[in-house]
Amino acid sequence: MNHALDELAGRVRDHLSLKTPLIEKKMFGGLCFMARGNMVVGVMKEGTLLARVGKEGMAAALSRLGCHEMDMQGRKMSGFVVVDGDVIEDEDALADWLDRCLAFAATLPPK
Repeated sequence: MNHALDELAGRVRDHLSLKTPLIEKKMFGGLCFMARGNMVVGVMKEGTLLARVGKEGMAAALSRLGCHEMDMQGRKMSGFVVVDGDVIEDEDALADWLDRCLAFAATLPPK
């Protein structure tokens, strides 16, 4: 893993592990954090955050600074957004995104 990914993954791990048991899995070219079998959030090699907000949360998420739709080889991934690394340098901003993603994942049935 690279430095940006390692550093952000550590911050994500520190925050989420206080709230729920986690499993980490390499996916999408980064590291994803899973709770109850569902993806909560991913840390990408560019130091960006892949945030799972759900279809209903897309509009609110996309209205926020530094957030854009996830594009996987030309396909938009509904329910997922990418948050720029400079936005989540601030601990409160990162915590807000992580809590938002965890709240959405908690609405999903365990796998």
